Amino acid sequence: MLRQVKVKNIFFCWEWCLFTCIVLSLAGSNPVRAGEGHWGCKAEGKGSLFFPMKDTILPATDTIAFKMAKDSIDEPVKYSATDSVVVDLRSEKIFLYNDGKIDYKDIQLKSAVIQVDQNSQILTAYPVKDSANRQVGTPTFKQGDKAFTSDTIRYNFKSQRGLTSGTYTQEGEMFVYGQRVKRITPDTYFAGKARFTSCNFDTPHFAFRARRVKMVSEKVAVTGFVRPEFEGVPIPIGLPFGLFPLKQGRRTGLIIPQFTVNQQLGLGLEGMGYYKALGDYWDVTLRGNIYSYGSWNVFLNPNYRKRYRYNGAFNLSFLSNKFGFEGDPDYQPPTRSFSLQWNHSVDGKARPGQNFSASVNIATTLFNQYLANVPQQNFNNALNSSISYQKTWVGKPYNLTVNANHNQNNLTRLYNISLPDVGFTVNTIYPFQKKTFVGSAKWYEKLGVGYIGNFRNQFSFYDSAVSLRQLIDTFQWGARHSIPIQLSLPAIGFLQVGPAISYEEIWYAQSFVRSWNSIQNKVDTTVSKGFYRGNQMSLGLNLSTALFGTLNFRKKSSLQAIRHVIRPTIGLSYRPDLARDQWYETQVDANGNRFRFNRFEGSLFGGLSEGESGFVSFTLDNNIEMKVRNKKDSSEEAVKKVRLIDGFGVSGGYNMLADSFALSDFNIYFRSNILQIINLTGNAIVSPYQQDAFGRRTRAYTWQGGKFSPGRFVSGFLAINASFRSKPKDEKKEKEQQEYTRERSSGYDEYNREVNMIRQNPTEYADFNIPWSLNFSYALNVSRQLKPDYTGFNTLVTQSLNFNGDFNLTEKWKIQGQGSYDFVTRQIQYLTASVSRDLHCWQMSINVTPLGIFRSFNITISPKSSVLRDLRINRSRFFYNLPQ
Repeated sequence: MLRQVKVKNIFFCWEWCLFTCIVLSLAGSNPVRAGEGHWGCKAEGKGSLFFPMKDTILPATDTIAFKMAKDSIDEPVKYSATDSVVVDLRSEKIFLYNDGKIDYKDIQLKSAVIQVDQNSQILTAYPVKDSANRQVGTPTFKQGDKAFTSDTIRYNFKSQRGLTSGTYTQEGEMFVYGQRVKRITPDTYFAGKARFTSCNFDTPHFAFRARRVKMVSEKVAVTGFVRPEFEGVPIPIGLPFGLFPLKQGRRTGLIIPQFTVNQQLGLGLEGMGYYKALGDYWDVTLRGNIYSYGSWNVFLNPNYRKRYRYNGAFNLSFLSNKFGFEGDPDYQPPTRSFSLQWNHSVDGKARPGQNFSASVNIATTLFNQYLANVPQQNFNNALNSSISYQKTWVGKPYNLTVNANHNQNNLTRLYNISLPDVGFTVNTIYPFQKKTFVGSAKWYEKLGVGYIGNFRNQFSFYDSAVSLRQLIDTFQWGARHSIPIQLSLPAIGFLQVGPAISYEEIWYAQSFVRSWNSIQNKVDTTVSKGFYRGNQMSLGLNLSTALFGTLNFRKKSSLQAIRHVIRPTIGLSYRPDLARDQWYETQVDANGNRFRFNRFEGSLFGGLSEGESGFVSFTLDNNIEMKVRNKKDSSEEAVKKVRLIDGFGVSGGYNMLADSFALSDFNIYFRSNILQIINLTGNAIVSPYQQDAFGRRTRAYTWQGGKFSPGRFVSGFLAINASFRSKPKDEKKEKEQQEYTRERSSGYDEYNREVNMIRQNPTEYADFNIPWSLNFSYALNVSRQLKPDYTGFNTLVTQSLNFNGDFNLTEKWKIQGQGSYDFVTRQIQYLTASVSRDLHCWQMSINVTPLGIFRSFNITISPKSSVLRDLRINRSRFFYNLPQ
């Protein structure tokens, strides 16, 4: 009978081990051989102790009760080795040779040789050298998410303290090396002759060295005297102490400025500031610029975020610019401008049925012009803001929207504020529809009625003359009510039939009457305030269908088929002349020419259409797509649909009750997304009537008078956007980056602030994984505008090309550029170029802006690590082209 034994510690009782060896020997097995095993015991003083080996079959035995020592460890220790496990009974030690591995709780140790001392409970791990005298089997220690490698490791299982030599570990983006490291707690270490760097090479390109260091994992490392070194060469300067942040995420601290030189502003420090984390939901960044000639800028950027609820950010900017100094020919007195931006969004799941969002961008008229180092924003003269609250009643057809809007034109210095703008909508309801369907529905059960209401207020002012009286004089309000009635009828053969009735009523607060002033020879406008109504109604019937045509090719061909879809629509409508009282005719010039005006032209909702209308409208829409087969793919997914033209067509109409100008203008449109690379959109308005010398249309058609013309171009636009890029050199790295972006693309956290910084300073961040890319956008807009003196029309043309691209000159050199060209002025609005050099753990960039409001030159050498982003060498100069 086996006698009870007392387990002295985690590994084994020597009496029990000796007994186990005897049993295994009798069974023909050798316990001192390569294998795997674990020691363990159960709580409450009872358990089993086993020592199985590979290729060893042990007979089943009953559980043995034993008493447990107070200093024994409460969980099993698993071990393995590919060579051998040797137990020295006299010295009470165990040795694991060749790829030794020990697992205890969340601790894992791997090494070429592992030695465990029974008496001291100290584990020692060290490497060995192979036949080529190279060190192999370097010890690696891991506990939870913390890991390090060392030349030697001494670790006490009981106290969980350790002493290592030649230790490498990583804390966030920092790689730390210590010649001797002492582990006090799982989070606290002391190191001697330590080295900090963000370079992952064994011999780093740069580092900071210190003789004594205390590290608190994921918090901070505090050193004594610390000095930098480059390529192993120490720099003969240093600091009496060092603080290295090891915490990931938000960290309160100073923001280091950079030195700059400007011909108009003088010497300066830019970007100096302070970052403060205010609790779990708020943080704030304060930055400032200061220049020797007296200019200064302040930027305040608070951010807030509550996960699964809401997030947002403010950006308050104030610029005080003083160009030159007194006595200088280019001297200008100080100018002050400010900007306020606010973005807010709510998680859709926070309050189902309700949403609040804000996108505010308001500034003084000269702010964008004086903002340095942002060439795209220098030419933005139109600013808009919107604050919106939306509510949808769940289970009911009601929707409420309350908005506050703002828009401004920096060229005219005009501000328009709309507050509040209330909209209430009742979705289509079917009053005659039965609650329970029995059989097919009657035709009247498909009769639907809805409601759309909008109430708006607006006032305007010029920033150069703001007064309460001006706000009152420019204040307008108005309301629009619309009741659409529709009927869904079953298809008649291949035709879809949809009759509809609509009633609309508009409330006005002002009327505008224009009259000819024969004394001053100009048109005067008289504004009368009051309450005015206007209404109109219409009846309509739409017929639509779809025609399909397919051209098939050979089955083995890459091009399988081309399909053309035509969707014609014919509409019949009638509108009585309920707005005849709104229209009048008046003289507009000294020659006696007369124009017809609407009394409510210039109001918030505009005037109603004139005359009785019996309109026949038509629309002819087309799209073309094709099927292609990938010959290298034999699966069903080998055949794909590719759209060649998303839509192109023409629409127009004829008023059968009009005595003149019965034929309407034609609207011609085209849109396509070619191979998901080139997006093309175009639209043109073509008039069938000729025009006189003043640009006014006449009753003669364009194809009359001896010269045939299908129509006269009135207005239109063309937009082309294209994006070309090469395949990434490392597909796996690109997918990881895309997945990382998707996971962290919501909210105003540190990642999003990094993204915003990259967007604002694209030349400082280069992606060498993409060999080349090219993006451009072309926009052409042609429109006609009535002259202020009513003597004719002006044709306004805007045409511009924006472009940006980059390419790798070599694997380590990248050239980037972006700019904008105005075809009307035939000038390049701005142009920036940069050259980037990948220096492994550092990056060098040379940025040049030779054209634009701000011309600048900048060279920067900085670490890639975000922890050391302010440790950079920077030299910049910029020149401001003063506005004339």
